[in-house]
Amino acid sequence: MFVDLPDQLILYTAGAFLLGWLLSSISSSFGARHRAQKRDPRDDRIRELEAELRIAHNDSDKSTTELERLEEELKETTVGIERRDNVITDQQAKLERVQRDLKDSVMKTRELRGELTERATQSVHAEAKIREVEVELSVAQASTDMIATGVLDYSLAPDKEEDGDSANEELEAGESKTAN
Repeated sequence: MFVDLPDQLILYTAGAFLLGWLLSSISSSFGARHRAQKRDPRDDRIRELEAELRIAHNDSDKSTTELERLEEELKETTVGIERRDNVITDQQAKLERVQRDLKDSVMKTRELRGELTERATQSVHAEAKIREVEVELSVAQASTDMIATGVLDYSLAPDKEEDGDSANEELEAGESKTAN
């Protein structure tokens, strides 16, 4: 080493250092016991409050992140609800339009049914009149055919009353011929 020290001096120095360390550790252990007994209760309370403060800060941070997450969810939910409201409003408008169209169609259908009923009634009446006219024409044709063939001769009628009726029938048959 740099300096030649006698071996005894080194041993005394090392022994003194060791003895000092041993005495200081014994002294500190006795002092710690004595300090623990004399500890101020306010210090314990301060430590408890500091621990509670750290816990409260951690809870506050967690609550803040949870609040931000919930706000985002609320925004998304609000947007979703607005979209659904718009879809519902559109569908209600379409439904109202369809209902109006249906009412118009029903009214038009009723009008058309009324017209068809009226036309069917007119058609039935026209067919009945046509049948009556056909029957009258066939009767008139048959009587003119009978007169033309000589099967029907009113001049040979046995009763006078029937002659009056026959004359009326001959007049009607003549009118029918002129109508044809």
